[in-house]
Amino acid sequence: MINYPSKLNIIFDKLNKLGIKPIIVGGFIRDSLVHIDSKDIDIEVYGISSFLELQNILNEFGTVNVVGKSFGVCKLYFEDYDLDFSFPRVDNKVQSGHRGFDITIDTTLDFKTATSRRDFTMNSVGYDVCEKKILDPFGGIEDFKNKTLRAVNLESFGEDPLRVLRAVQFAARFELKIEDNLFSTCKDMVLNGLLKELPKERVFEEIKKLLLYAKKPSRGFELLKEFGSDLYTQNISVIDEIAKQRITNNQTNLVLMLAALCYNFSQKETQNFIEKLTHEKELLQKSLLLVKKHKEIDTLYKNGISDYHIYKLSADVNIEELLILSSSIYFANHSSKIYKIGEEVKKRAKELDILNKKLPAILMGRDILKFGIEPSPLFSEILNSAYEAQMHGKFSDHNNALLWLKEYLKS
Repeated sequence: MINYPSKLNIIFDKLNKLGIKPIIVGGFIRDSLVHIDSKDIDIEVYGISSFLELQNILNEFGTVNVVGKSFGVCKLYFEDYDLDFSFPRVDNKVQSGHRGFDITIDTTLDFKTATSRRDFTMNSVGYDVCEKKILDPFGGIEDFKNKTLRAVNLESFGEDPLRVLRAVQFAARFELKIEDNLFSTCKDMVLNGLLKELPKERVFEEIKKLLLYAKKPSRGFELLKEFGSDLYTQNISVIDEIAKQRITNNQTNLVLMLAALCYNFSQKETQNFIEKLTHEKELLQKSLLLVKKHKEIDTLYKNGISDYHIYKLSADVNIEELLILSSSIYFANHSSKIYKIGEEVKKRAKELDILNKKLPAILMGRDILKFGIEPSPLFSEILNSAYEAQMHGKFSDHNNALLWLKEYLKS
């Protein structure tokens, strides 16, 4: 038995009454075998006459979003679940690249034939919700229990270069050994340059899953190196330490991971590596900034970190996030699990109430206006000077800030 949300039975019963067989497939089945909850559920439907018929049936349960009629996919958000309804299909390789397939939808296919197009045996398991029966034509459950990642079909596997990256992230996430023939196929695909056929965003989607969900993402990068890919740095032990301190914000986790991979690089080397993975400028800029500020912590500590230095850090980055990076780098390179610098900075930042935010500015533009100064580019200069003075402890309340401003404007 596979435990799926009983809320979905109203949809499954409707399909069944119309002679349509719904089978849950893919990641939901795989994740349920290791007791991972998921809100994303893929359902393949058999015995239906047309794509329009499926849309009309599902419209009763909510707004249906059609994604590529050639693929036969209907997306339905229902009771907090993201449901993807698809048709069984046959994929034929017609040109290079991840999208170079001719896709034929055929609702008369049997489950084994339809599933033979899938990448790995663990992803080829289905669950017939009407007959309450697991469908496992390629022994995926046994492979998964034995911690083995095996291809459904090695020949068709080699037609899609994205599957190499999927092998990497699945092996790392579920701590699987890649079966020898599959390992050789992946290595040949990389050495033959097939990964270069992939759009950068597709590459990064798989790398993101590796970084965000693997207990030891270093395993994935080790595999990439073994396959001959250049998506590798010597800093992979640091990302395992980051993985132990992941927070709830995945975008921040990605920034931390990318910064960790490049923490001892120059700015140019960091930029070159991250740009191999993604076009996302925000990720690049935030990662570069974290690397820079990490290096500043070590320099500052040798000379003594003052409250001013901590205020300056908080103005540029989230100190708690920066310390996740710095402590991970320290732990990866030292046997000690006591990061003295980080503990001192964190303690003082908490006391100053700036661990996760910068020091709020006391003086504002409206205060300058009170002195009869018209708005101009000079405002920014005055406010920057005021903020510097505040961080240096020249004033800590509004009255004293106004006194400081009066003297400053005189000069």
